[in-house]
Amino acid sequence: MTQTLSRSQARKIALAAQGFRDPRHTVPTMRTFNRALSRTAVLQVDSVNVLQRAHYMPLYSRMGPYDVSLLTRAAERNPRRIVEYWAHVAAFMPVELWPHMRHRMARYRERGHEWSAIRHRSEVASDVLARVSELGPVTARDLDDGLPRSRDHWGWNWSDTKKALEYLFSAGELAVAGRNSAFERRYDLPERVLPPQVLHAPTPSEEEANIELVRRAAVSHGVATAGCLQDYFRMHHTAVRPAIAALVDAGELLPVTVEGWSRPAYLHRDAKLPRAVHARALLSPFDPVVWERARTEHLFGFRYRIEIYVPEARRVHGYYVLPFLLGDSLVARVDLKADRRGSALQVKAAWAEPGAPPETPAELAEELAEMARWLGLSSIVVEPRGDLAAALSSQVEHAAGA
Repeated sequence: MTQTLSRSQARKIALAAQGFRDPRHTVPTMRTFNRALSRTAVLQVDSVNVLQRAHYMPLYSRMGPYDVSLLTRAAERNPRRIVEYWAHVAAFMPVELWPHMRHRMARYRERGHEWSAIRHRSEVASDVLARVSELGPVTARDLDDGLPRSRDHWGWNWSDTKKALEYLFSAGELAVAGRNSAFERRYDLPERVLPPQVLHAPTPSEEEANIELVRRAAVSHGVATAGCLQDYFRMHHTAVRPAIAALVDAGELLPVTVEGWSRPAYLHRDAKLPRAVHARALLSPFDPVVWERARTEHLFGFRYRIEIYVPEARRVHGYYVLPFLLGDSLVARVDLKADRRGSALQVKAAWAEPGAPPETPAELAEELAEMARWLGLSSIVVEPRGDLAAALSSQVEHAAGA
């Protein structure tokens, strides 16, 4: 008989799987980092820096204030623990997943991702690859600055250089050694980025690779529909469904129904169902808990849309809005900006969700204070926009006075 889960149970399972029951360490270490990464599996990368870079935020939400050099060490120093690739979208993933991405790399190599013209002009990619081999970690700008500007011959310009680098990266012929202070990728040969045991690991069959990616998605989700599992590593449904069937046959995934969900769901056999989740965290728009918007709505009753690309006059909640997790519920959302010059964490707007508990303003004020300290900001400024702004401002002022 198929097990039935209430939405509350599914929510607790999902939050536990994502690491929101893990005890926070006073001083997070690389061991803490590894534990958090095992929960999220990937860390989405995004260039928006209005508050903090996207890949730093899920770690903060789970670990609390931590030294961001932990992530730099994990990504750029030996022994590398994570590497950037198109794992979700652009994302850091554990280095051991590189062999499981080789089939994806091969498809990019054949069809050329968004830069298919480069594939048909092989001299561009070949010359770029030779330059990277000669120079070591480089950005597109590094290569472009030293190349001829003339277009009399087939030439090279910045655009073609960047396209070639991205094509080679997608195809697995280059890897990302790190990013510079302008957040530009520094490309290098995979043998100078990846640990030897990863570089020389055998390539699993495509079926085995799909099963491993779905397995990791299932562990990170705890409970999920096929669509949720498909989205985690941005897989095709034709690859996901056979992998789910194989994991069900092996007893790793258990078919379940979830209250209010119209589609079948799957519970990972090792997923925990805690009696309660006592979390308090601000979640990045790119956090795995909320990045699949339909799942967020089904689990939390929280309709969430990122409005960065919406014209300002048409935004409902703000530019860079973070959901506020309290207990096992999303109880509020705040539009945040780090004013680094003024050393202030700006709350551009604050909104309460229906049914938010009375302690929401006080808890949110404490969480904002902790985030401000982590970001090295000395004050919090709450602007009078949103139905939670007045109560939140009062709590922030009270804490500052105390």
